[in-house]
Order: sequence, then C-alpha cells, then structure tokens
Amino acid sequence: MSITKETKAEIFKKYGTSEKDTGSTEGQIALFTERINHLTGHLKSNKKDYNTERSLVMMVGKRRSLLDYLKSKDIERYRSLIKELGIRK
Repeated sequence: MSITKETKAEIFKKYGTSEKDTGSTEGQIALFTERINHLTGHLKSNKKDYNTERSLVMMVGKRRSLLDYLKSKDIERYRSLIKELGIRK
C-alpha cells in the first residue's frame, strides 16, 4: 500500500511551510522517511522481494543526498529535523 494523499498533505503541513509546499527539503526528507519505514516493514515479511529492496536502497540514497544538502545550507534545521524524525540513534 502506498502513501495516501491525506498522509502526504499531513507530512508536508507538519514539516514544510504548508500543505502545498511539496518542494521544501524538510518535507521531502520527511516523506522519504515515511516511505522508507513503510518499505522496511514490507521487507520484514517479504524477504525475497528484491525489487522493493533495490527501491529502498535508492530511496535511502536520495534521502541521504537531501540531508547532506540541508546540512550544508543550515546545520540547525538539519539537527532539529533529525531529532524530530528520529533518524539517528
């Protein structure tokens, strides 16, 4: 099951500046995190789904790129987003 429109709007409303601001770095990172968590749960029950595993690895790479960009632009926003999403241990 993919993420619904309502869930996306809620994520962008919480982490972006508004529901319509789908281009903000924080909103995109939060959306990738939600999708990564969903796919991780799927892969726990479907261990041989290699296409999903490849998609998950690519998504993690995209999120990493966005996090690196945010870190280079504004370290405080980066730190607060990581803490809020619970990405790091």
